[in-house]
Amino acid sequence: FPYLLRNLVIDRPNQVWCADISYIPMRQGFLYLFAILDWATRKVLAWRLSNSLTTDFCIDALEQAIATFGCPQIFNSDQGSQFTDEDFVAVLKRHGIQISMDGKGAWRDNVFVERFWRSLKYEEVYLRAYESAAEAKHFIGRYIAFYNQQRPHSSLDGRAPDAAYFNQPTAEAA
Repeated sequence: FPYLLRNLVIDRPNQVWCADISYIPMRQGFLYLFAILDWATRKVLAWRLSNSLTTDFCIDALEQAIATFGCPQIFNSDQGSQFTDEDFVAVLKRHGIQISMDGKGAWRDNVFVERFWRSLKYEEVYLRAYESAAEAKHFIGRYIAFYNQQRPHSSLDGRAPDAAYFNQPTAEAA
């Protein structure tokens, strides 16, 4: 799928969502974390942990985000196998969501997810050695709640993502 965000002004909630998967180390082993963010407000809309890189945990999070927040105009991700999977793409198409994918090796194309991973890992994950998936889920969930509700962002004029997401016009109102 082409990269649709070049030269696009993204300035309202649900205009563009972005997603990625990252590696979460534990005391013994590791997990994979999938997250969907609203591009304009940096809000984490949904997330899931898994011990494998199957597509099902990504689809679960995507369906939760759509059920909770409605549909974005554009969904942007990298070209990972989960995001090109027929079942994942079918969810996006069924909801009329345009699909955008980063260029190969172009991490900057999805920079807001990459920045979120850095914040999460340096402010939470690397400070602990999770003993279990349940413990990782608890502390990551707690961090994401803090990130969405309290953590100020300079790009949001010092507001937290929730304040930016819920206090801006949506695509329908704009």
